[in-house]
Amino acid sequence: MDVDPPNYDHVTINDSDVHSIVLSYLVHNCYRETVESFAASTGMNQPADYLDGIEKRKKIFECALEGNALKAIDLTEQLAPDLLESNKDLHFDLLSLHFVELVCSRKCNEALEFAQTKLTPFGKVQKYVEKLEDFMALLAYEEPEKSPMFHLLSLEHRQQVVDSLNQAILAHAKLPSHTPMERLIQQTAVVRQLLNQDHAKDGHPPFALKDFLNG
Repeated sequence: MDVDPPNYDHVTINDSDVHSIVLSYLVHNCYRETVESFAASTGMNQPADYLDGIEKRKKIFECALEGNALKAIDLTEQLAPDLLESNKDLHFDLLSLHFVELVCSRKCNEALEFAQTKLTPFGKVQKYVEKLEDFMALLAYEEPEKSPMFHLLSLEHRQQVVDSLNQAILAHAKLPSHTPMERLIQQTAVVRQLLNQDHAKDGHPPFALKDFLNG
């Protein structure tokens, strides 16, 4: 439910709303056991295909996070045919995860061959050129972890790719790619900004987060 910030005082939130928000977050992030436990304790029903979808998405994300990006790509193509074909950015990011894994394993020759066959074709599109240069530059360092492109090897980068993949798979399945909880956090930020603007007009200091939480 979308509500203009000035009208928030008139919004009533019941238990079912809260339960739905929490459950959508758990489903979105593939916490199957917690989903089943939470649904049972609150009396909420979830379609069987939701649980099946959670397991399939979870397996894909585990592969990507654990350094098996090619398996993640294969499973994604099984679950969401044509998704990677239509989403070149995501396909490039997943392939680059495998390239990075080869670099980290010091399999430089294999990494170079993989880049030439799988990544270089993306270079026909200008927006991928700089990305390709950054990835290829990793091969020039004996310790790529200490290179200026070290962030490409980080868990944070891998997690960003996985998050994008999760959103894309959900959108492909006609499901929300963002959770209500994420939207609530965004709306809270807007409310805080509006409150700060009102306080500034009245000559007051910025509205602190603790003030917002304490009403």
